[in-house]
Amino acid sequence: MKVLVVDDSAVMRKVLIGALSRAEITDVDQAADGAEAVAAAGKNDYGLVLMDWNMPNMLGIDAVRGIRALGKTMPIIMVTTEAEKSRIIDAIKAGATNYIIKPFEPGTIVAKIQDALAKVAAK
Repeated sequence: MKVLVVDDSAVMRKVLIGALSRAEITDVDQAADGAEAVAAAGKNDYGLVLMDWNMPNMLGIDAVRGIRALGKTMPIIMVTTEAEKSRIIDAIKAGATNYIIKPFEPGTIVAKIQDALAKVAAK
């Protein structure tokens, strides 16, 4: 399965890629902003997207909307410092599958990834 990791921080992308490797996922593309994410999603069939909220050029929530507008149905997990309940609700309404608040324990994100993938497999 191919995964897209979207975050403007190269360090956070590395952390997320490390968490993915713990879930035995190693085929990973990266994007540094929402616009890059939408473009990448238009060209590839990802099994999962990990998306930051605050990024230059296009916010993560707008990228989620853009990916969904392409007809893509893969799980999208928001991974962000935005902890307000209204932001979480907005992300889910936009098409995010799940929401993880930074900072997080590595086991937390692995569990969320596995949960999202299990839900897709059950369909």
